[in-house]
Amino acid sequence: MRTFGLFLILILTGLWFASTVLATEKCLSCHKDSNPALYLQWKDSGHGKNDIGCLDCHEAEESDVDAFKHNGETIATLVTPKDCGKCHEQIEKETSASYHAHAGEILASADAYLAHAAGGHPIVIVGCESCHGAKVVIDPDAPNKLSPTTWPNSGIGRLNPDGSKGACNACHSRHSFSKYQARQPENCGKCHLGPDHPQMEIFEESKHGIAYYGYRDRLNLDKDKWVVGEDYYEAPSCSTCHMSATKNQPITHDVGKRISWTLRPPVSKHKDNWEAKRDNMKDVCSNCHQQRFVDGHYFQYDALVNLYNEKFAKPAGEIIKMIKDAGVMESPAAFSNQVEWEYWELWHHEGRRARMGAAMMGPDYAWWHGIYDVAHNFYFKFIPEARHYKNEKVNAYIDDLLANDPMHTWMSKNTADIKKAIKDGEFQKIYEQLFDQKMM
Repeated sequence: MRTFGLFLILILTGLWFASTVLATEKCLSCHKDSNPALYLQWKDSGHGKNDIGCLDCHEAEESDVDAFKHNGETIATLVTPKDCGKCHEQIEKETSASYHAHAGEILASADAYLAHAAGGHPIVIVGCESCHGAKVVIDPDAPNKLSPTTWPNSGIGRLNPDGSKGACNACHSRHSFSKYQARQPENCGKCHLGPDHPQMEIFEESKHGIAYYGYRDRLNLDKDKWVVGEDYYEAPSCSTCHMSATKNQPITHDVGKRISWTLRPPVSKHKDNWEAKRDNMKDVCSNCHQQRFVDGHYFQYDALVNLYNEKFAKPAGEIIKMIKDAGVMESPAAFSNQVEWEYWELWHHEGRRARMGAAMMGPDYAWWHGIYDVAHNFYFKFIPEARHYKNEKVNAYIDDLLANDPMHTWMSKNTADIKKAIKDGEFQKIYEQLFDQKMM
């Protein structure tokens, strides 16, 4: 009886496989002519070479909100992490738990508010949602088809009709789904560049980026197994540090597992379980750098983050809060007052650039595109605009800050005296509290 049951299972499996192959052949008979590049991408991909066909990814249940009949098959256009997870279960779990998968939730935040209010809905679609992800909806005029207001979209935190979050093809571009392509920094550069998160530009100017572009042909980017220090060693890419395997860690699609600071908000904070996350990143670093080098980098990085937080971010946050609490702004709408723009750019653009520049060893972004711009904005744009309201409490706070905080009193001193203090090492002592004393 057991033998018969096993035989029956094998027969049914074979019939299912045969029907799937026939369905895929039917798909290809059209798409190889109408979409030849798409067909060739699939044919040469890992999927194509392992007989993973069109229906394996696109087949849908009739009850799915985006399911429709197409040449005798029930399919969905959208392939979601839930679909990919049928085969890539662990990767789907890691991805769905990551910051990437939750990027679409920012659509209701101040970031999207600014784009909607100062810009308009079309720029939200092609700008914000193209990186963060749209909430994909069904076209009311074409039932079960995706609305053109939200499709195409490959935003990393896309909110899908099946309840899943994310888009695997944000990094593994369809229909090749190539690890060779996904491991290259340009892949991350679709979203991680520009005035408020210029990781791509910082990487290019850093020693890591210089090494990568010098040795990219030696990095075995197309290997299935890709362990730093074993399969390649000349240089890292973004995925090396944030995702890929070491001899002590497996590959991860949870991009936050090695990040110890959050540099996104106005004031940087250590992340939950940040010590373990820092150790994870240090493990990656140690493949190319000795312990003293790695610890020294974090010593310098932490000090810069503390400098930004204490000298600029916290005072600026206190000032903008006092202005809002006083109710003295001319317009009630957020971002309709100049002081709000100055504060926003101080932390969201300039402050992020400084912090990220330090994190990724990009000196130009840490200083010229970072703290230089932060300081200029803080002293000569933000503070004058705050004084514009002539609020007694605000002005008293600013006066005290500039007169009594050692980090700000330089503005009222003689240049020659400041230069002498710098030369003598006295000026540097002002900032000693910003360094991790355990590391000194």
